[in-house]
Amino acid sequence: QVTLVESGGGLVQAGGSLRLSCAVSGRAYAYYILGWFRQPPGRNREFVAAVSGSESRTEFIDSVKGRFTISRDNAKNTVYLQMNSLKPEDTAVYFCAWSPYTSIKYAPNDYDFWGQGTQVTVSS
Repeated sequence: QVTLVESGGGLVQAGGSLRLSCAVSGRAYAYYILGWFRQPPGRNREFVAAVSGSESRTEFIDSVKGRFTISRDNAKNTVYLQMNSLKPEDTAVYFCAWSPYTSIKYAPNDYDFWGQGTQVTVSS
């Protein structure tokens, strides 16, 4: 069993920044993929970013490249999503998720455990 708890969401103006955190507990944290997904209002959940266990590889959806970074602190069992230059279209509920794979996956079905989500709202 893996438990994930997100924090750091909120309301921000366009152009602003937020940092989301996800505290992970349970199974062998350091070896597996951790990802961030988001679900805008009325839309399906979509991949945003993921980081490998060693942090040697990261992947991002095209729309956030150059604006978002993902990192993990294995000593604190925490993964972060730093979001800069936020846009109204980034408004969504953001979820962190744990994958049992060791190579980065992009589909929600490849992630077994999910946090409860945190709301990010970007005003124009």
